[in-house]
Amino acid sequence: MEQPRSDSERAPLHRSPLHRSPLHRSPLAGVRVADFSRVLAGPYATMMLADFGADVIKIESPEGDETRGWLPPVDAEGDSTYFGSVNRNKRAVVCDFTTDAGLAEARRLAASADVVVQNFRPGVMERFGLDEPSVRAGNPGVVYCSITGFGDGAGAALAGYDLIVQAVGGLMSITGPADGAPSKVGVALVDVLSGQNAFAGILLALRSREAGGPGQHVRVNLLSSLLAALTNQAAGTLLTGEPPQRLGNAHPSIAPYELFRAADRELVIAVGNDRQFRTLLRLLGAAEFTDDERFLDNASRVTHRAELRVIIEGHLEGASAAHWVRLLSDAGVPAGLVNSIAEALEFAAAIGLPTAVDISDPTHTRSGRFVANPIQLDATPPSYRALPPRLGEHDGVDWLPQHSGKEEHP
Repeated sequence: MEQPRSDSERAPLHRSPLHRSPLHRSPLAGVRVADFSRVLAGPYATMMLADFGADVIKIESPEGDETRGWLPPVDAEGDSTYFGSVNRNKRAVVCDFTTDAGLAEARRLAASADVVVQNFRPGVMERFGLDEPSVRAGNPGVVYCSITGFGDGAGAALAGYDLIVQAVGGLMSITGPADGAPSKVGVALVDVLSGQNAFAGILLALRSREAGGPGQHVRVNLLSSLLAALTNQAAGTLLTGEPPQRLGNAHPSIAPYELFRAADRELVIAVGNDRQFRTLLRLLGAAEFTDDERFLDNASRVTHRAELRVIIEGHLEGASAAHWVRLLSDAGVPAGLVNSIAEALEFAAAIGLPTAVDISDPTHTRSGRFVANPIQLDATPPSYRALPPRLGEHDGVDWLPQHSGKEEHP
């Protein structure tokens, strides 16, 4: 195996446009990430790192990340919005593992990195000498993150697609109408959850290394991420032996806590206690049901959910959904419209939340709008420095000399 070049053997370095923005206030400034991941879970995690100042080098095959070809929809330049959603703030280089030069460059990038992220099937990185033991041999302090579908044991050969995991992981069994077919969630939620777990695991390993510990292998898999996210539904199954059933938009443990129809459109009402329920009845003009034994407490309301739903919708039909949301919210009863994504973004902006950010390239010939990072830090907020890179956009641009895990953490 050809060994990566040492710092002293590298070609002269020069700054890429990505590094012209001041990052001294970013919590991950100085952390270099060799990102071999593609599609969603891994790129989501590395984008989160990049938003907080990490230098993320996205390493792709000559064909590129699969999501570059997942379209429509496309942006103004004709590029995949799917790819763009998780790849801002990164540099992109092409490494063809089938060539000696491409493989040598991939190994050099891994040897230089504080963090390596990959989400290939178990066994793929081993074939190229880019697996965790091989990388650690030349870079002892590296934090190496592997994201798999079903771990690296008996499930290693299973395809880790989000839809498959939603199915076998139980999420579809509790999603959809009670009398209908199982349904997936409307976004690749398991991939996003796994990306968040990878982001957290990497930060934990970096913190441990900073405190004098060794570099670690962070392992995240989609199935475990989903099972942990099932929280109360999984706990109920484990402790009672009874798996929950699909309830549509209803809640298994709370009522009324679901979707209702008003005169013009749907809204949700989420009553969490008896006081809120009494207020709801009063505002609906249904105070006569306050002392009804079927609805005296939450457990009774859950038992008689269907009857309660008929009563509530019978009163909601007299006014618009927006009217009821204003009335109930002002009185402390949680309620909300069922927004489209466009309406949701407008709503978030209207209440002062960071919603969308605009990013332009240095020449201002390209620009794009992206959803803001959800993590807000007072002193070191996320930064938005670069558009999602074109395939191989930074080929031939070397990286800045900086701290590497192998240098201080043997």
